[in-house]
This record gives sequence, structure tokens and C-alpha cells, in this order.
Amino acid sequence: MSKFVILLGGTVHVTNRLRQLVAGARVLAADGGIAHAEALGLMPELWLGDFDSSSPELDEKYADVPRSVFPAAKDMTDGELALNEAYRLGATEVVLCGAFGGARTDHTLLHLTMATAYAAKGRKLILSSGTEEAHPLVAGTYDFDFAEGTLFSIVAFSQLSGLFIEGARWPLENMELSFGSSLTVSNAVCGNLHVSLHSGKAILIAAPQMVQRL
Repeated sequence: MSKFVILLGGTVHVTNRLRQLVAGARVLAADGGIAHAEALGLMPELWLGDFDSSSPELDEKYADVPRSVFPAAKDMTDGELALNEAYRLGATEVVLCGAFGGARTDHTLLHLTMATAYAAKGRKLILSSGTEEAHPLVAGTYDFDFAEGTLFSIVAFSQLSGLFIEGARWPLENMELSFGSSLTVSNAVCGNLHVSLHSGKAILIAAPQMVQRL
């Protein structure tokens, strides 16, 4: 397997889990996302984007990192450009680091939906800020290693059919879930979390740093 980390411009809180998640990966930075590299102990092999959100300080600090410069008027975000480059370089697993928060809610939503769309094509992606972690769900089965009591939600991006949740405070069996439903929001891990889905697209968002007593 070839794991890549893409540094995005959202929020990053350095945690042990995040350090483990990015360990040993090849690294690409999307524009201002390179600001997270030092805190994570990473050095990007390529810096991509239109460079409208990087600073003179970052330009100087990472002057030796190879760049791929794009015009501001383009039909992809810097993050998607970096994702496509990771796949061109042979990525089999991608961690989108800094995918949440920041000044642009539209970018956060795009990261969630984009990752799910790529997962539907058979790609493996994880999104993380260190305090939040997201895993796209398409038809298939999934096992997660979250600690007992970890808060999680499943947000549907389409009609879901055959949704099973095991190892949770509120399990579900063969559930039909409509787009926009809040039924699967604010659950908690109780044992070994296992999710399966017959059809549809969704994303599981967990807070590994928020653990409840059960």
C-alpha cells in the first residue's frame, strides 16, 4: 500500500492518534495547508495550488519544496488538485489532514462530499483534524478502532438502504435512512464498532478525543 497525506488549510490539532495516522506517509501540501507540516513533523515532497492563502513566511520557510502552481481561475480546489496528484503518484490510501474548520465552510463540506464520491469509486480516504475524524461510507462493511465511548454520527448524503450499526449505544439493523435524517447523529461506541451498508452514500464522523462514560 502507498499512503499519502494531503495537508489542507483547515484546523489541525496534533494528537497521538493523528501522528500515528500520518506516520510513514508521503506528503503533499495544498496551498496554505503547508502551515501544518512543522507541527506534524512532516516535509511535503510537493506543494500545489494557486498560492493565494500562503504567506511570505511560508514561502521562505519552504522555498526548497518543489511547487506546482495553478492559476486562481481554475475548475478545481487546491485540495482536489492535490488529491488527483496523489492518485497519479500511486496512492492507495489518502489522509486529508486539515479537512475541517478554517474560514471556508464550503471547503469543509466539499472535502466531506468529495471524499465520499471518491470512496464510491473504490478509493480509501480518511479525513482528520486530530480532534475529528471522518470515514466515507458506501456499499460495504467497515470496522473501526475507536475507544469505548467515542462519540460518532453518520450523516447521509443520499437515501441509505440496509444500514447496520453494531457495537454502539444505539445499534441499528437493516435500517432505511432518508437524506437529511438526524436519526444517526450523536451515537457512541460500545464495544467494537462495525457498520455495514447495502446501498447509498454517507460519512461517519467521530470525535476520538470526546469519550463518554457508558
